[in-house]
Amino acid sequence: MSAISVPRGAHLARRLVQLYAGLALYGASSALLVRAGLGLEPWGVLHQGLSERTGLSIGIVSIVVGAVVLLLWIPIRQRPGLGTVSNVFVVGVAMDGTLELVPALHGVAARVALMVAGVVLNGVATGLYIAARFGPGPRDGLMTGLHRRTGRSVRLVRTLIEVAVVVTGFALGGSLGVGTVVYALAIGPLAQFFLRFFAVGGERAGKNAPRNGPTAGADGPPGGDRRAGEDRPTGGEAPVAGRGPSVASGSPGRGTCVTGRTPGGAILPR
Repeated sequence: MSAISVPRGAHLARRLVQLYAGLALYGASSALLVRAGLGLEPWGVLHQGLSERTGLSIGIVSIVVGAVVLLLWIPIRQRPGLGTVSNVFVVGVAMDGTLELVPALHGVAARVALMVAGVVLNGVATGLYIAARFGPGPRDGLMTGLHRRTGRSVRLVRTLIEVAVVVTGFALGGSLGVGTVVYALAIGPLAQFFLRFFAVGGERAGKNAPRNGPTAGADGPPGGDRRAGEDRPTGGEAPVAGRGPSVASGSPGRGTCVTGRTPGGAILPR
């Protein structure tokens, strides 16, 4: 794995603001899903399960898992960016901070509202940090790296990774429920919409997304997990279904690129 790539050029200040605002919001939105208690995104299920078993906070677990996943980039020769390394730490810290501030809710209506807010804000976060173009999140980069090295489609690689993550997390005690399904269906379209909305300089995110990172359009994270089309990744480990840029693991660019599934095809931080 080569040295960290730090993009330069026009709009740098805005891109940095977008990157860190997006990653912080990604962590906060993931915390809202935890407080809703109706099911988490794929990587969130794993993080919660490990948290239950180890006694560590879910934010710390997210950081540790992100670091371990980043080490897996070495054999597949992925190149991390500023956003990749930032994703590992900022998302976890923001998640724990939000959990300290937001109390647990008990009414069904309140929990559903919190779940919807978490999913929508996760889409906003994915669009923010992937559009900043500072590299995919550890989880999204793993997906796109395996896609490149194996020749398998992004959809297949992402599906296999997320199924393994969800099954393992659920077995460890992670929360799987209606929120997981809603996230999977909604994150792709949301990420793609906000990725275009926050595109720096008015350019389409898919056109300028880094070649070595996921494309918005998931998963992904984080941070993102999405790419244009089915076989070409789009940064985060956040996603978009169908053709076009993808979005993010959960966890916020979750370097994150979107594939149309990272949710539904996005690449998240995570």
